[in-house]
Order: sequence, then structure tokens, then C-alpha cells
Amino acid sequence: MRSAAFILQKILEVVSIGLLLTLAGVVISAVVSRYVFNASFRWYDEVASVMLAWITYYGAALAALQRRHLGFSGFLLSLESGPRAALFIVAEAVVYAVFVSMAWAGWYVLRVMAGESLVSLEWLSLQFTQSVVPIGCVLFVIAQFVSTPDAWMRMKAGRDAEAEEIEEEIAKAEAERRARETPQ
Repeated sequence: MRSAAFILQKILEVVSIGLLLTLAGVVISAVVSRYVFNASFRWYDEVASVMLAWITYYGAALAALQRRHLGFSGFLLSLESGPRAALFIVAEAVVYAVFVSMAWAGWYVLRVMAGESLVSLEWLSLQFTQSVVPIGCVLFVIAQFVSTPDAWMRMKAGRDAEAEEIEEEIAKAEAERRARETPQ
């Protein structure tokens, strides 16, 4: 499961960074065009908003894989082990239900949009631009699924991923400080 999570993480990182860099290029090009050449791209607003939605969905799947979404781990970990496990299961079930429902609704919307296109780029179909909803939701579910075993083990042990990350960063900073203070 960890190798699947690693591969999925790398794919989502590449896609998210690629989309972010492309969006930055589109925005910079639009600004230069508008202020240097006094001409704006008529497709800019539509394309930029679509790309921002894509970044959001793919980034959300990456955050789910890393368990970086908002949560209440402090509350969860303050409970006894039985209620903690039950609440963890309920929370996971709710997340799966929401994203499976969104994926289904997104798929339904794609069928409704058949034959439609962007207003400014008539050759670009709305089915393509809006495909991020079902694809992003399915990726979110997959990311949640492959990260659940580690999250379960952490929860059972009473550990918090955020606290672990903070401890790791403090240890790295301490090691760097000691390395700087040591005469060479």
C-alpha cells in the first residue's frame, strides 16, 4: 500500500506543480499582454478559472494522501480508544460518502454538458474542462483509501501526524544548530 501511495503522491505532485506553473505562465502572459501591448486575451478569464479548479481538485487529492486536510486530531486523540476508533470510522465513512457522491454527480453533469464548449474557446469542450470533478473526487477517494491504514495505526497508537511532523522539524533544526556550533 505504501508503494501505491508513493507513486500516487509523485503523480499528484507532478500534475499539481505542472498546473500551477502553467497557470502562472497564463497569468503572466495575460498581464504582459494587457499592460505592454494593450491587448488582452479573450480566453484568459475562462481558462484561468478552469485551471484554478483543476489545481484545487488535484491538490485536494494530494492533501488527502498526506492527511493534510483540516481535522480535529486533538479532539479525536483526547477520546478513549473505543470511542476514538468509532469516531475515526464514522469520519472516514463520511469522507468516502461525500466524495463518491460528488464523483457520481460530476459524472452526471459531464453527460448533461455533452456538446457544450467554453464561450471563448469553442473548440474546448466543457466535458473536458469539467472532467476534473469526477476525476479529482475519485483520486481523492483513492488517496484517502491508501492513506487510511497509516492513519488508523497512528490513531490507535494515539499519535498525531501534525505533532510528529513538528517534532521531526524541531529535531532537524536542532541538528542543524548543533552542526553550526561545532567547530570544524
